[in-house]
Amino acid sequence: MKVLKFGGTSVGSPQRMKDVAKLITSPQEQKIVVLSAMSGTTNLLVEISEYLYKKNPEGANTLINRMEATYLQHAEELYQTEEWKQQTRQFLQEEFAYLRSFTKVHVTSFEEKVILAQGEIISTNMMTNLLLEQGVSAILLNALDIVRTDKNAEPDFNYIRQRITAALKDNPQQNIYIIQGFICRNAYGEIDNLLRGGSDYTACLLGAAIQAEEIQIWTDIDGMHNNDPRVVPNTEPVRQLHFEEAAELAYFGAKILHPTCIQPAKFAAVPVRLLNTLNPSAPGTIIDNNFQQGKIKAVAAKDNITCIQIQSSRMLLAYGFLRKVFELFEVHKTPIDMVCTSEVGVSVTIDNPNHLSDIVDELKKYGTVSVDRDMVIICVVGDLDTQNIGFETLACKALQHIPVRMISYGGSNHNISFLVKAQDKARTLQALSETLFH
Repeated sequence: MKVLKFGGTSVGSPQRMKDVAKLITSPQEQKIVVLSAMSGTTNLLVEISEYLYKKNPEGANTLINRMEATYLQHAEELYQTEEWKQQTRQFLQEEFAYLRSFTKVHVTSFEEKVILAQGEIISTNMMTNLLLEQGVSAILLNALDIVRTDKNAEPDFNYIRQRITAALKDNPQQNIYIIQGFICRNAYGEIDNLLRGGSDYTACLLGAAIQAEEIQIWTDIDGMHNNDPRVVPNTEPVRQLHFEEAAELAYFGAKILHPTCIQPAKFAAVPVRLLNTLNPSAPGTIIDNNFQQGKIKAVAAKDNITCIQIQSSRMLLAYGFLRKVFELFEVHKTPIDMVCTSEVGVSVTIDNPNHLSDIVDELKKYGTVSVDRDMVIICVVGDLDTQNIGFETLACKALQHIPVRMISYGGSNHNISFLVKAQDKARTLQALSETLFH
């Protein structure tokens, strides 16, 4: 059995939904299909929640009415028979009446998560009705009964495995199992969401739980490219990536995946394939545990980086100095991306500047602090094991005319990272692409 996930743009219109219906019914084999909310829906639900937070029910009602009109029009275009149009109309009217009920209550973060969950509930109901209208053997599963997080807000994998296995066992005659992505319940039974990776995370958790043949992530891009196509011309899809390579690229800027969402698939050794709903015949990118030696795969860029440098002659041979520095970032819940050290200084990069002023103030107890803003981390990913001679030299040679603030190499066998100014991002990516791939 395969698990297929379709994002918001893939189900973003009645025609796109019809296209997805064709994809998931051919070939005729059992599949779990994970759906996101239709594109734009979650943003509108967030905006509705904001109006309700600010005690402006009129503003919320205006958006709810607009959404309802849009979805009712979608129903007219999506279904062929009056029976299924009417059934879906009734569902939508009940759904939006439920959303309006929140304009009469005090809205907290709990109610906001309930509101946000309705996007996936609507899209999966509409898709299931479409398949049933076409005579497809399909059933709608409820993610709120299957996906749960523990008290640390991490997926409760054993619970998920037990629940999805039971759901499949109770409905063995079905071909297509539709389920919502992103949404879940927490350890206290409240409606919540998975945050990182959203629907992709749901697909990978379910695929790992049932030991799927393959997890397919369908987007509007033909796999993961070897560079940023918005900046570099003539980029190409990468046909195969190791899980670690894919995670590095996702973390350092490849938006097609969230870096943590594929971890369940990695641990279960279930391959993940990235495919394009607009070009379904394209092979896309396969992510698995196979490692191709002697090859550079791709380049990615992570924007909005801040570099902090601490210089102090007192740190020379002083054990405990780095611990004190890193503890400051831990206290302020600010992750570090890159680290470079010398005998009298340490430089680190962060992508969250919310607590920057507090961090800098406290770091001044230990030395002279300087801050560089508007930086970009450029990450080169592939077989960069230290036993390979020449790859790191090739990457550095590509940047011989570009000022590089920091270089990180050796922390992983899969990447070498460069910190450059944002104004040099485009020519850095282009230079690496020309040298490494052309």
